[in-house]
Amino acid sequence: MPTSQQRQRWLALLLLAASLVLSEAAQRQAWLARIETAWYDLWHRVNGVRQPPHQVAVVSIDQRALTTFADDPLVFWTPHIARASEVLQQAGATVVGLDLLFAISPESWLEKLQLAGSDISRRYDAAFRAQINGGRLIQAGSRIPAADGGNDYYLLPDREYLLSVPDFDFAGHIGLADLENDADGTIRNFRLAPVLHLTDELQQQSLPRYSFAALLAARAQGKAVEQLQPARLAGPLLPITFAGPPGTIPRLSITRLLAPGALQDPAVQALRDKVVIIGADYPGMQDLHFTPYSGGFSGSSGRLMSGPEIQANIVATLLNQRFNQPLPATLRLAWFSALLAGALWLCLRLTPIRAGLAVSALALAAVLLAWLGFRLFYLLPLAPLHLGLILIMTGSVGLRFSSEARERQRITQLFGRYVSDRVVQRLLESGQPPQLGGEALQVTVLFSDIRNFTTLSEQLNAEEVVELLNEYFRRACEPILANDGTIDKFIGDAVMTHFGWPLHNPDHADQALRAAIAMQQVAHEFNTWLAQRFGKRAPPAFAIGVGIHSGKVVLGNIGSPRHMQFTAIGDNVNIASRLESQTKEFGCGILASADTIAASSGLALTGRSQSVHLKGRQQPVEVFEILSLKTESS
Repeated sequence: MPTSQQRQRWLALLLLAASLVLSEAAQRQAWLARIETAWYDLWHRVNGVRQPPHQVAVVSIDQRALTTFADDPLVFWTPHIARASEVLQQAGATVVGLDLLFAISPESWLEKLQLAGSDISRRYDAAFRAQINGGRLIQAGSRIPAADGGNDYYLLPDREYLLSVPDFDFAGHIGLADLENDADGTIRNFRLAPVLHLTDELQQQSLPRYSFAALLAARAQGKAVEQLQPARLAGPLLPITFAGPPGTIPRLSITRLLAPGALQDPAVQALRDKVVIIGADYPGMQDLHFTPYSGGFSGSSGRLMSGPEIQANIVATLLNQRFNQPLPATLRLAWFSALLAGALWLCLRLTPIRAGLAVSALALAAVLLAWLGFRLFYLLPLAPLHLGLILIMTGSVGLRFSSEARERQRITQLFGRYVSDRVVQRLLESGQPPQLGGEALQVTVLFSDIRNFTTLSEQLNAEEVVELLNEYFRRACEPILANDGTIDKFIGDAVMTHFGWPLHNPDHADQALRAAIAMQQVAHEFNTWLAQRFGKRAPPAFAIGVGIHSGKVVLGNIGSPRHMQFTAIGDNVNIASRLESQTKEFGCGILASADTIAASSGLALTGRSQSVHLKGRQQPVEVFEILSLKTESS
């Protein structure tokens, strides 16, 4: 029979093996992949500029260029593009790519003018067509996937420019500039050749089939596009090795290429032996994309990257052949085993608190190692490793969650009567339940009251009155709970609720306004139920009044030791109640104070406004009639 020590050793080995297996298997889960992607983006933002881009540059049609040639719409820019391409070739650029799609020829527009005795329409694009015909300019195209499973739709340059392509070799002179978006809309990867859906007959034709950047890189190195695929990376998707945040790739305004004596410009001379991409980069352009640098860290956070700069980054990646590659399976297993074994050893020998600190230190060390690996172009998985550390910690310390379970039950019982299940769940997930002994907080208070309830109740017996109230409150509470409101109490036919607690939400004013508008709709629809239930005894029009005010209140358990109620008290609660009463005199359904309007995001459409004197207050309160909510178009 094995001894206790031996059993402990076997259980420890079993725990280690189970953690390894589960962490390895978890890598295939989408939620863990999203966490790993977040780490991947963070490495980019922390690292900043990874490598100086020596082989690529961008020539921008920027705001300066648009101002300089203000009389020329972009569709008429082909002579400028031709001149810029010619200057770049004279300056020694390796390849010139045009990341603009001229789907309409200006010559066709000029022909429509029917200028008598002039052939300017056929001479306008002559220089541009000559650049294309000489094979000196790689054009961009686009592919629109077929929605019905048929052939993809190609968006290509104008017919005149297609006819100028040497030997009609579209695959060798036109690249597909479509970028590969991940599920979250961020561009991290690319394809040498997009996945095309074409019939056999179309596939036999020389249609564009390679990506724009891959075609430029292949032309620069004199290789076939297929030769750019690194042998160590399998699969069609390849990671983009960004040189750095937006603006890292050298860029030059096209105006400098079009200026007299451009070849003597040092900035133009610096384009020698570079792959140059001509593209648009001006305020308001549509060709802007999220990249790993668009997150919330570093000085370039939140910035988008232009399409031409992303294309330049892809070209640089292919030319340098430096890819962020995953750690080989054997090394990854060794990486996991070493850290998980170390964590297990610490957990078995330290108290739970010290073990938690030690495992946290290991997790931090793994983060630092992963960042160093990223700098060396290796991707060390963190999310599955951290999952394994959690499993080790959980298994070694034991299942000691009884106190936590009791706390969850207490919160559910305490707040389940006041707030929605969603709010209760978020409270449980936060791990920081609100204080119940009294707390001053900024919230929005809402009072709602049924109009002419006394007259209505006189037509019904006691049981019917209770039935009516219960049915109405059931309906009215739904928009309150849906907007994360807390139902404080029912006062006769009135409802008191507040927003911004127990979950501290800065949008509590917007939540209250949304709930108020929805409650008005509920009241309107309630007339149908009244007519069906009470027939001729139903009131001619069921309506409610709603008062809303934002400010500081005190939230806590109020009452005697034998009977306590959790509620909000304070002057701002009274103001909300008084505003509800003012709706009758104001002749409207909803009144909100100026404090609520100021605390909101401009969500509500307001009508009349005026300063009113409320009972018990010397200073007037400015109030606004709430009409409706603004739509997105508003």
